[in-house]
Amino acid sequence: MPRLPNDCFSSPEDMISVEQARALITEKTGRIADTEFVELQNSGDRVLAEDIYSSFDIPPADNSAVDGYAFLHADYTAQQDRAFNVAGRSAAGEPYLGELSEGYCVKIFTGASVPVRCDSIAMIEDVTEAADTIVLPAGLALGSNRRHAGEDLKTGALVLKSGTKLRPQEVGQLASMGHHKVPVFRRIKVALLSTGDELENPGDNLPYGSIYDSNRYMLLQLLNKYGCDVKDYGIIRDTFDTLRDAISDAAANTDLVITSGGVSMGDEDHVKAAVEAAGDLHFWRIAIKPGRPLALGQVGGTAFVGLPGNPVAALVCAIQFVKPLIARLSGETFPKDPFALSGKAAFSMKKKTGRREWLRGRYTCNENGVGKIEKFSSEGSGLISSLVWSNGLIELKEDTSTINQGDNLRFFPYSELFE
Repeated sequence: MPRLPNDCFSSPEDMISVEQARALITEKTGRIADTEFVELQNSGDRVLAEDIYSSFDIPPADNSAVDGYAFLHADYTAQQDRAFNVAGRSAAGEPYLGELSEGYCVKIFTGASVPVRCDSIAMIEDVTEAADTIVLPAGLALGSNRRHAGEDLKTGALVLKSGTKLRPQEVGQLASMGHHKVPVFRRIKVALLSTGDELENPGDNLPYGSIYDSNRYMLLQLLNKYGCDVKDYGIIRDTFDTLRDAISDAAANTDLVITSGGVSMGDEDHVKAAVEAAGDLHFWRIAIKPGRPLALGQVGGTAFVGLPGNPVAALVCAIQFVKPLIARLSGETFPKDPFALSGKAAFSMKKKTGRREWLRGRYTCNENGVGKIEKFSSEGSGLISSLVWSNGLIELKEDTSTINQGDNLRFFPYSELFE
């Protein structure tokens, strides 16, 4: 299994933009996951490990798009009364296999194979039916209501490329081709640690001056949505030796180590020194808000990300930078950019230029389908209630300095960011 080089995340010391940070992730990292086969029913949200080609036409034979009668168009145009004898029936799974003579048709049902010597189909509601004869309506075109073999896929066609994340529609396509086992990349193993002597687990006693650890539980859910195999290392006390040993152990058993908290430069922040003792650390100074410098590095061949301790900053940085890193490590070649909604600002504010900002927002539509975007009343990075209140993030570009009520804004729903 390939691993990451020790200088993977090295970057200029100057402040970099969001695009530069994402480009570095794309350029400096690659797939580290091995290949395995999974049952088709378990392949959703997995990343395809091989190109898939069609081994036969789909559909394999011409078939009917409607319930009706199959006939030869040349017979139809040759008969002024448009009257046909009914030779039999063709149903899905029970095709008509007889030979047709001139002036004969076959009753056919949706999805059934088109009989030999038939090339067109009349809808049953347009046909005048008698005992063993029918009269077709006027004006039917050659090939009416006929679906052709290979209309969906031709034999030998490249259907899905390696690196494609399998959504329900791709799983359905694989099923239509008869695949019951699918080659995929193994889910990457992620170690998740929280740091801080003030942290306690939910359910434990909460001494004065302590807080419950929320980041680890929030990030665990996010990483599960991103398709990771997460190992929870719990709360690691903020001492150099404890952190160094925990990070080294996590790196030896996983593909990516993620911590939250303790990446600042204070006397009680030991993550930086612990990672440098176990491997290599590079701080990315990214022009963003919320979020302090993002700590990235490697311990051996395992990637390391140190997220901020404030919950909002931790979640936003994970969405914006850990998500594409996971996609690269997982072998995903064509990650989908999140879809942005457009709406009118329901607020006014001033913004510092030169940095990208993400505000917690709420998107709603009026009866005319016009989107309205509100922002949370406070910009504090420690307010988990702001994440609960919001249904997505408002993105403000670097050159934006003023937002006036009614301005057009870009809004990214959590449903897109968490996918």
